[in-house]
Amino acid sequence: MHSSRVAAVVLRQFYLIRGSLSRVLPLFVWVAIDMVLWGFITKYLNAVAASGINFVPMLLGAVLLWDFLVRVMQGVTMAFFEDVWSRNFLNIFATPLTISEYLGGLVISSIATSSVGLIVMIVLATSLFGLSVFSSLMLIPFLLLLFLFGIALGICGSAVVLRFGPASEWFIWPVPALIAPFAAVFYPLSTLPQWMRYISLLLPPSYVFENLRAIVSGGAASESALLWGGCLAALYVLLACRFFVLTYRRAVRTGLIARYSAETVS
Repeated sequence: MHSSRVAAVVLRQFYLIRGSLSRVLPLFVWVAIDMVLWGFITKYLNAVAASGINFVPMLLGAVLLWDFLVRVMQGVTMAFFEDVWSRNFLNIFATPLTISEYLGGLVISSIATSSVGLIVMIVLATSLFGLSVFSSLMLIPFLLLLFLFGIALGICGSAVVLRFGPASEWFIWPVPALIAPFAAVFYPLSTLPQWMRYISLLLPPSYVFENLRAIVSGGAASESALLWGGCLAALYVLLACRFFVLTYRRAVRTGLIARYSAETVS
C-alpha cells in the first residue's frame, strides 16, 4: 500500500468538500440540530420527571454517540457515492490504485468528516446542556468501537451499491434506522423481546449503550463486554473489506463496472 495513493483519494474528497457549500454544511448542521433538539427534550424531561433521573447524559449522550456512528458510516458511503455520481470508477481503477488503498482513502476521509461533527456535538452538548459524562476516559473505547462498526457498515453499504448500481443507494440510507432498535440506543436490552436480544448481542453498539447507562446510573463499565464488542466490530470490518473486494472482482470479471449506470439495479 502506497501512502501517496491513499493521500490522493483523501485529497480528492478534500477538494470536493472545499469547493461546495452544500457538502460543507451537512458535516455539522444536522448534528447541531440533533444536539439542540434532544438537549431541550432532556431538559424538559428533567423538569417534569419526579424520579430524580438526569436525562441529559442518558439520552443526549446516547444521541451524540449514535450520531457519531452514523456520521462515520456516511463518511465512507458519501465519499464512495461521489465516485458513483460522477461515473468515475473506470478512471480510478484504470490507475495503479489498489482496493486497499482506495478503501484506506475512504476511511481517512470518514475520520476527517466525522471528527468535525463530533467536535460540534461535544461543544454544543457541554456548553449548552452541561453534558459531562464524556469527561470519562471511557469515551475513547466507546468512540473506537462505534468508529469500527461505522466503517464496517460504510464499506458494506458501498459494496452493495457497487454490486447493484447507483439506484440501490436508497437501500443504504435506512440502515442506521433499521439497526437502532436492536442496538438499544435509548433503552436497556432487557426492554427488548428475547429474539431481538439475540440480534443485539451481535451488534457492537449495544455494548456501548449498555455501558453508557451503567456509568450514568453510578455503576462501572464492563471491560469484558466492551472488549467483546470491539472484537465483533473488528471482525465486521474485515468481513466488510472482504465483501467489497469480492464484489469488485465480480464487477470487473462480468464487465459490470464498465456498464455502470444510474438505472442498473440487477
